[in-house]
Amino acid sequence: MVKHIILWKLREDLSETEKQQVKLGIKQGLESLIGKVPGLIDIKVNVDGRLDSSNADVMLDSTLESPEALRGYAVHPEHVAVADSKVRPYTSLRTCLDFEI
Repeated sequence: MVKHIILWKLREDLSETEKQQVKLGIKQGLESLIGKVPGLIDIKVNVDGRLDSSNADVMLDSTLESPEALRGYAVHPEHVAVADSKVRPYTSLRTCLDFEI
């Protein structure tokens, strides 16, 4: 199995209200992929409870069956659609850590 962890920083020009809407859109969009993307076992997006000591705004924590499933997830049309419409336009920084468990 593979863990796929992403941290995003939202754009600074977004208001707090816009940031909350964006966070919810990211969460709803990515979590809706369960059952749609082959090999995606679990997916959670953390948007609440952020402490001031944090330097990221949103965290994706997902589990996939294999490195091959991760590669498929990256190019799956439904994942790409969520990334292109709900994530990329609103984020300024992305950090990724993928590892086998």
